[in-house]
Amino acid sequence: MTPLQFLRQARQIHLQFLSGTLSESPIYVLGNPSADLDSIISAIIYAYSANNRLPQKTPRPHIPLLNLSNVPAGPELFRLRPEFVTALWLSTNFPALNPDERFEDSYESAGNLLREHIITVADFAQGLRDRQTQTQHVNADVTLVDWNALPATAPGAEGRRSLGAALKGVAFRAVGCIDHHINDNLMPPADKLPDGQPVIIQPGPGSCASLITNEMHSRGIWASAASSEAASSKLEVAQVSKLALAPILIDTSNLTAKDKVTDVDLQAVDVLRQLIAKADENDGRSEKWNEQEFFSKIFEAKVNSLDRLTLQEVLGRDYKEWSESARSGQKLTVGFCSAVKPIRWIVKKAGGAKQFMDGVREFASSEGRELDAVVVMTAFTSDKGDFSRELFISAMGDGRLIVDGINVFMDNADQLQLVNWSAVDGQSVDIPDEEIRSTLDGDEGIWRRLCIQKDVKGSRKQVAPLLRSALREV
Repeated sequence: MTPLQFLRQARQIHLQFLSGTLSESPIYVLGNPSADLDSIISAIIYAYSANNRLPQKTPRPHIPLLNLSNVPAGPELFRLRPEFVTALWLSTNFPALNPDERFEDSYESAGNLLREHIITVADFAQGLRDRQTQTQHVNADVTLVDWNALPATAPGAEGRRSLGAALKGVAFRAVGCIDHHINDNLMPPADKLPDGQPVIIQPGPGSCASLITNEMHSRGIWASAASSEAASSKLEVAQVSKLALAPILIDTSNLTAKDKVTDVDLQAVDVLRQLIAKADENDGRSEKWNEQEFFSKIFEAKVNSLDRLTLQEVLGRDYKEWSESARSGQKLTVGFCSAVKPIRWIVKKAGGAKQFMDGVREFASSEGRELDAVVVMTAFTSDKGDFSRELFISAMGDGRLIVDGINVFMDNADQLQLVNWSAVDGQSVDIPDEEIRSTLDGDEGIWRRLCIQKDVKGSRKQVAPLLRSALREV
């Protein structure tokens, strides 16, 4: 089965589940709410691999579910996640194995295909509304990938958790997990899960797709199909292998980011390259697959993706949120926004430094958020070819506790090598640096700081735990 055939079939099974014609829930495969390339593709490749193969004793259908609460599958998904669509296109259309699987990497063509092959949380919620089941509880099983912490306890459903307001009425039972983030200790113990289900929470690897690749390879799932005599099987495995390779290459800067590349990633890349090469041997086309070109096109799509977005969409595009309890018991909630453009570019997108601050405040309270602080982390390559990181952090009110917590974080973040901000992107922007600095860094009114992060190894996976720990100390 090709990846696109699988996705289309998974969507049909989802619709059957919503209609009440299935005797038990399929297993949804859900990534984290940033819904970045790694999270989306990890959900797809795990679901493809585990579909009707896991759990071991009672295999069941698996359905990838994209964790986007306000984006239905279709043209909007293409606009907001063009790097995913480019990766899907490059993986499944060179060559397309069936005539009806051909599509263009364009708003209309890709948008139509996504609508017929992909399910987002927004689609799931709309499906429940269409059935008028908002007052009913729907129980479903889920395997988490690139995430290990469903945020909310499901009311009236012991042992189940939910996505809160994003998907009211659906109570999820976690039945597996593969993740490369710090353990939030919300997964059930392995002995409480169906036999043979994976529980792999291993911080360190650059990509969750690497952990999934190695796990599925060790189970012999992809290898058995690739060793088939049928050339079509090899080509199908090559397609899913290319898809799996995309987030690994993107998240490790084409394996050049030494601080991100681990043996786990290198092992996965080796497995995927071998599977792709086996298909190439049986492919009669003279033009062979080019991994460097594959990476470059996806990377270009990701870097240019913010051009099409509003400021609110830029902030929400790669967003994660955590709540921590201070020693007093007060809950403090922080939102982390990641962007692949420098802060000057984002300020220009907003229309100026003041408009940027107004936009951050709007973001902090929109869509039901009640953030005590907002963090914007940028990661980009300057015109001189230097990889750089910036860190902007702002309290959202005049509460002293959140400011105290941020100060504890700043005092204890020596490893990040935070220094006073100055422009390092090398681009021409018609907004004076001093205007940006004075507006985004100060104590009057809302407390805020703007810094350059000299230790470029420190991504959100490292910065967020430091800030969360500081909030628990105040």
